[in-house]
Amino acid sequence: MAFSGRALLTAPTIACHEAVLPVPLHGQSPVKPHLAKDPPVPQPVASSSSEAASTAAHGTPREVFFAFLKLGLTSFGGPIAHLGYFRDELVVRRKWIDEAGYADLVALCQFLPGPASSQVGFALGLLRGGPIGALAAWTAFTLPSALLLLAFAFAATSFDGALGQGLLHGLKLAAVAVVAQAAWGMAKSLTPDRPRAGIALAAVLIAVATAESVGQIAAIAAGALAGLVLCRNGAAVEATHLSFRVPRRVGAACLLVFLALLLGLPLLTNALDAQGLSLADAFFRAGALVFGGGHVVLPLLQAEVVVPGWVSEDAFLAGYGAAQAVPGPLFTFAAYLGAVTDPAPNGVAGAVIALIAIFLPGFLLLLGVLPFWDRFRRRPRAQAAMRGANAAVVGILGAALYSPVWTSAVLSPYDFALALAAFLLLVVWKVPPWIVVVFCALGGIGLAFL
Repeated sequence: MAFSGRALLTAPTIACHEAVLPVPLHGQSPVKPHLAKDPPVPQPVASSSSEAASTAAHGTPREVFFAFLKLGLTSFGGPIAHLGYFRDELVVRRKWIDEAGYADLVALCQFLPGPASSQVGFALGLLRGGPIGALAAWTAFTLPSALLLLAFAFAATSFDGALGQGLLHGLKLAAVAVVAQAAWGMAKSLTPDRPRAGIALAAVLIAVATAESVGQIAAIAAGALAGLVLCRNGAAVEATHLSFRVPRRVGAACLLVFLALLLGLPLLTNALDAQGLSLADAFFRAGALVFGGGHVVLPLLQAEVVVPGWVSEDAFLAGYGAAQAVPGPLFTFAAYLGAVTDPAPNGVAGAVIALIAIFLPGFLLLLGVLPFWDRFRRRPRAQAAMRGANAAVVGILGAALYSPVWTSAVLSPYDFALALAAFLLLVVWKVPPWIVVVFCALGGIGLAFL
């Protein structure tokens, strides 16, 4: 589980009607999520939101694609920043959805595994342009950073000599600063009291006891169980309702597909001994277990591709540093890893397999949970378990900050000074991450000639 900032927003609930509500077709009026209307039943109704939803014009997949292409080219700063860009462009300027509906949608995506900003974008594309609009939103938002990281993967093999090695080492030091900032911010928001701080510390101990992904899974499960006992006194969930038009049978089918892939891919991999299946299994599992996305995907991916020897530790951290300098979702780091993995498939084929596999579980879960979200989210025990799991995520990220990030990048006092300067630029001066990456790259080149 991973929570790269999801808990910074409060989580109102999202409800779906029992009836099957079709996804709006092109040419219809805009399907903004709106407050639920129940015909003759005497319940409170927010008519203004629903009336607005019924009169606005629906968009097309082409409109969705170009709106998200603009966002994919300009959205720097990680998932929380992406949500701000989405709000400015799609809520304030284009008015695809109202403020209350957007907040409810963000709350749901914060709760689920996967990349929060990409899940919100996928859902907004679904609302605006139907199923094709959802695919258009994901493709346009993801493509720019994926192509840039794929180009870096091909270019990185030619980085020889002091100049190239200094550049790569600077990118690894940038990763130290970025992961430290993420761990610091998440600790403040997700472990605000002693019980959750204790859960995070226990997760660190579990995670460092094994380098395998099973240790991280065990830490998350233990955190959820501890949360049932220690985290029962959190804030209550608000009882707002957002009508999202996904039939229950579609949601159930998506959940079944998710479980079938999560459990079936390892079996197929063992039975067929095919590297392409192993690659898909590794990235699907990483995407399925990361709550919050963003930087918390680092330890899971490290366990999946570095531990078995598919990607070297140096190449892994250099690519992770480069991923901070490009716009769009951090999950596109998977494209770089798929391209540089060894054995084949790698290159373009490996990048495509890894990219689809890491995003797919988050989208399947989003579609699967939508029809059942309200009933589940109201349960206090579910909320307590999630608080404990989120705290465990902080511990997992803290363990990853030490190994492999710190141990493989900070090799001298000069390295420490450069990483500390980058961290202060991020935390104190609020410098955009891409500028910090450039700073570290230039600093690494300078250190190479000392």
